[in-house]
Amino acid sequence: QSDCPYVGCGESYSDHSTLHAQAKKHNLTVNLTTFRIWCYVCEREVFLEQRPTLVPVAAAPHHCKAPVGHPLKAVPIAVAEEEGLTGMKNIGNSCYMNAALQCVYVPLSRFFLDCSGLVRTDKKPALCKSYQKLISELWHKKRPSYVVPTSLSHGIKLVNPMFRGYAQQDTQEFLRCLMDQLHEELKEPLAECSMCADGSDVDERRDGDRSPSEDEFLSCDSGSSSDRGEGGGTGEAELLMQDECDGAPERGAEEEPTSTPNTEAQNQENNQFLLCNIPLCHVSPPAQLLLSTRKKKQSHYRSVISDIFDGSILSLVQCLTCDRVSTTVETFQDLSLPIPGKEDLAKLHSSIHQNLPAKTGVCPDTYGSQGWISYIMDSIRRSVVSCIPSWFWGPMVTLEDCLAAFFAADELKGDNMYSCERCKKLRNGVKYCKVLRLPEILCIHLKRFRHEVMYSFKISSHVSFPLEGLDMRPFLAKESPSQITTYDLLSVICHHGTAGSGHYIAYCQNVINGQWYEFDDQYVTEVHETVVQNAEAYVLFYRKNSEESVRERQKVVALANMKEPSLLQFYISREWLNKFNTFTEPGPISNHTFLCQHGGIPPNKYHYIDDLVVILPQNVWEYLYNSFGGGPAVNHLYMCAICQVEIEALAKRRKVEIDTFIKLNKEFQAEEAPTVILCISMQWFREWESFVKGKDNEPPGPIDNSKICVMKGGHIQLKQGADYGQISEETWQYLLGIYGGGPEIAVRQTVVPADPDSLHGERKIEAETRAL
Repeated sequence: QSDCPYVGCGESYSDHSTLHAQAKKHNLTVNLTTFRIWCYVCEREVFLEQRPTLVPVAAAPHHCKAPVGHPLKAVPIAVAEEEGLTGMKNIGNSCYMNAALQCVYVPLSRFFLDCSGLVRTDKKPALCKSYQKLISELWHKKRPSYVVPTSLSHGIKLVNPMFRGYAQQDTQEFLRCLMDQLHEELKEPLAECSMCADGSDVDERRDGDRSPSEDEFLSCDSGSSSDRGEGGGTGEAELLMQDECDGAPERGAEEEPTSTPNTEAQNQENNQFLLCNIPLCHVSPPAQLLLSTRKKKQSHYRSVISDIFDGSILSLVQCLTCDRVSTTVETFQDLSLPIPGKEDLAKLHSSIHQNLPAKTGVCPDTYGSQGWISYIMDSIRRSVVSCIPSWFWGPMVTLEDCLAAFFAADELKGDNMYSCERCKKLRNGVKYCKVLRLPEILCIHLKRFRHEVMYSFKISSHVSFPLEGLDMRPFLAKESPSQITTYDLLSVICHHGTAGSGHYIAYCQNVINGQWYEFDDQYVTEVHETVVQNAEAYVLFYRKNSEESVRERQKVVALANMKEPSLLQFYISREWLNKFNTFTEPGPISNHTFLCQHGGIPPNKYHYIDDLVVILPQNVWEYLYNSFGGGPAVNHLYMCAICQVEIEALAKRRKVEIDTFIKLNKEFQAEEAPTVILCISMQWFREWESFVKGKDNEPPGPIDNSKICVMKGGHIQLKQGADYGQISEETWQYLLGIYGGGPEIAVRQTVVPADPDSLHGERKIEAETRAL
């Protein structure tokens, strides 16, 4: 009522406004702090601005009609009817974290809600538990207007000291650190039978036998995490390929690292990530040859993070002198794209028409000479772009242009020459890359920030991007197993401000009603899709789109509702069923998440097996099995006796080894003057210590002292400054007898006592010399 002067509280513990509405039938109430209007009849918010709806969405009937013409300020929703519309409080320059969490919240929420029993870890700081708690608070029906992500903030600061304090940070770096830590805590080793189910091996993304923490997670333009092989591709790489291709040298040229605001360095040491696997059974023979040349010990791991965000790129580099082609398969979690300028766009478009390589790897450098003038001009452009024709400012940049610039052939010459292994010197070359495997969620990072020696600046050029129908097929390799190549926008992170300071917000599409919302810390506001399209995007999240996957889910639901009596019941992995409900390409059924290689339940998973499986009727199982394949079929759950015996034998072995070592080391410490002291690499010793203490299930392998020794004069000597430990000869022989390896490095050799007769002769000669 416009003539009602009543003012009261609107909180849950003292809700005077609700009592007033019930008593006086005044159904509309206004928050005097935020000017947000709430209707008690509809139990939802009322917007006073007319918001056109292009796509009708089924919603609850609304009985309120409000006058048009008074725009509302973005304010927190008190109690939203739709789920997933909860803001996060800013706890001190934490907008970078809030925006990132809102964007990854949609693709990850179903797993953390539906498969909560799988969120188990013994690694500190248990960030996955903090994230699960945050997700449950965001989806709670009686949640407040916003949540405070304190626990998750403390956890990420423990793992990555760069986020400590209240300084402004980059949201892309936070995303990489968050995804890395969640993967580290949730990763599980892949069973051998699941890797070889189709008669082929699975290629792991990492080289050698390093632990996951030793690999750095980088965007695909870094080229640091790669699988190298021989040979070349066909078709797509005709520009680069010749008849003869051999070997695989080191990558000739790297893309420049992503530049982000308020970053001393790229902190790649803090962005470690173990990346996902590439199933060779779906790759054509040339690519399969590339991926099968790994000779070192492999460590196969996967997690829900790698399942959702991981893709792979096939890179080809050709030497223009000897025509040798090297190949590299890189796993990425995001694509860091350059923003081409006007000149770069002209080169790019001309190269597309002429089918010639265009050097686009350094597109952002064209903005280097503009500096603050560019920022002022771009600010003016944004304010009057609707009033002045677009030809005045030159061509508009699209997301497809950025993708084409990233995937265009790049000439390697001058300071960026290619180190050819066949020529044994630097040569001019051409680099070409295509997507080998598309991820379920495609994360695209636009390189808006540049940091020079004397100053930093931001590229504020508007990049138009599609809300629906982003087609990645033009950038796909012919060897790719990906069938679905179309993506729809899921969320976008925007940065307002300069390279020195600014503010992050996020636009996310609600999965329930299909509407777009702006998340500005604790403020959540419904916006029209045109607002999203005009946003200055920094990080975009695209999800694969397929009507076929929706129809598949509907068929399964219909079969389950038939409640057809069946003689057999089947157990299926809860995690795979979650993939089926959320992924467009869930892949073959994988029950190895709860089965051991012998077909039973591992003893360490038996006590929470109910969290790992779902019971299906026979008709549903047969439909899923005929549609997706995989397996194996499971009708009975039992604890594996073979694994139990192996666990007991492993525990006994660990106890014997550690007890023997402690005994021998005590004897060594008790010696006053040991005749021999041997050295052992601390890197190998730490791996052995993790094994005997139960932190690692795999033995460390042979002793490797090669990193702590040097060869001088034909003799092995200890390297100066080496990371080593000292042990007794008995301890060395004990460990050497179990693990083998070497070489043996002694810091004190046995002193041979002198012969008494020779000592008497020397004393006699010395006495005669003195007498003379």
